[in-house]
Amino acid sequence: MTIAPERTGVTVRPVAGHIGADITGVDLAAPFDQATVAELTAALHRHKVIFFRGQDLDHAAQIRFGKLFGELTYAHPHDDAPPEGYAEIFTVDPERYKQRYGGEYTVRTRRKYSYVAGWHTDVTAAVNPPAASILRAEVVPEIGGDTTWTNLVAAYEGLSAPVRAFVDGLRAEHRYGGSDKPKGDDAYARRVNDNLLVSIHPVVRVHPVTGERALFVNPGFTSHVVDVEPRESKAILDLLYAEITRPEYTVRFRWEPGSVAFWDNRATAHLAPADLDHLDVRRTLHRVTVIGERPVGPDGFESEIVAGRPFTADHAVVVD
Repeated sequence: MTIAPERTGVTVRPVAGHIGADITGVDLAAPFDQATVAELTAALHRHKVIFFRGQDLDHAAQIRFGKLFGELTYAHPHDDAPPEGYAEIFTVDPERYKQRYGGEYTVRTRRKYSYVAGWHTDVTAAVNPPAASILRAEVVPEIGGDTTWTNLVAAYEGLSAPVRAFVDGLRAEHRYGGSDKPKGDDAYARRVNDNLLVSIHPVVRVHPVTGERALFVNPGFTSHVVDVEPRESKAILDLLYAEITRPEYTVRFRWEPGSVAFWDNRATAHLAPADLDHLDVRRTLHRVTVIGERPVGPDGFESEIVAGRPFTADHAVVVD
């Protein structure tokens, strides 16, 4: 089904059964009226991730577009060197990882083309994870490097009613590294531990706009379910991870220069590419994130800080 609102000229074309839509008829670098912002917001909430092609954006234009949807965060909790003059921009590029952490970072973590390997929702170690993320491609390889998103609302709704009732009241700890938190004294471990972020979130969060319930755990950041035995935590998380990664809930995006992906971070997780590490290719993308609120569970539980502070525009990174 294709939706083409008369007032805005925006066309929304769903691309998968549960998630994702291509957006045409809009120039992200041009001035926006409120009707267009409302149309894109509605598409985002309905389809969870929306895609744009052939956009001509620089850092300033990307920041300007992002601010249409809320205040933006600082680049990243562990990034002390965003592009000069553009504190909101987080650049995803293997050369930056090497410069920041040295060669041992990619060897030990196997994270050459993404800050977090595997399925994750952005920065859930913070008590207020970003509400949305906007990622644009500058340089991408001719082959490989796709990103996949999954619909966490559909994953929750796919559970049986008794299991939904069970997980509705659970909480889980989120921290950098998840259950495999960084150890040792290399640059990456020091950066994470000097800027520690640990939070307790509901396992199911209620979307503050749509009211939908979504699973809110991910292998990248969730360390364990609290108040249960370790073996029980592992069994619960294994069940939920299997559900959120079911192929029918996902959409896969092929990047091109000028591509932009805009996702609802409250209702999705995504998978960074793992098919490039054996190739000598360049992949440079830039991300901005919209400041989010503390997640709230079906029982009214609001996320709590264990370590660190909320993730906002005013963020200081401790550098050793």
